Amino acid sequence: MKKIILTVFAASSLLLYSTPSFAISLSVGVPIGASIKNDAGSEVADGASGYFLGVQLPFGLGLGMDSHKTKFKDDSTLKVATSMYNLYYQLPVPVVSLILGLGTGNSNFDCPGSGGGTCAEIFDKGAATQWYTSIGFPIIPFFDIHLSYRSITSKNIKDPDGDKYDVSGTITGIGLAFNF
Repeated sequence: MKKIILTVFAASSLLLYSTPSFAISLSVGVPIGASIKNDAGSEVADGASGYFLGVQLPFGLGLGMDSHKTKFKDDSTLKVATSMYNLYYQLPVPVVSLILGLGTGNSNFDCPGSGGGTCAEIFDKGAATQWYTSIGFPIIPFFDIHLSYRSITSKNIKDPDGDKYDVSGTITGIGLAFNF
């Protein structure tokens, strides 16, 4: 009986400590695609730029920050600027890095004006939330490449008349993580 318990304990210890979720990790990523649909269901986004940052502590918990701008197809100067703060958890899955996270922040229109900047003098920032997932694959020791999918809800950017704009959508990204 003692041998069985010792064998199970040893096997589970090797499995758990061989997973990357028990390491400290720094990650950086960039958006590679964006989607925002208008009221008629047509795609209006034309790509995104920005960054995703993350710091994972031992036992799988992590903090992150996203900042990105999504361009519109019909207007080369108007963008949606979104900033998020995230809390995520890396599931203890062997071989791959599987992350689930939630974020909160704000969105606003970014357009040319006096001195550039956001359209703060015209629009009020709207609250934004997101859920996301990421899957990472080791490429060399201590590094992995990961793909992410973010679903953003932001329906309350207001104009001076009180009308609300829905700029909810999705962002896909790619990044690198350094695990130590």
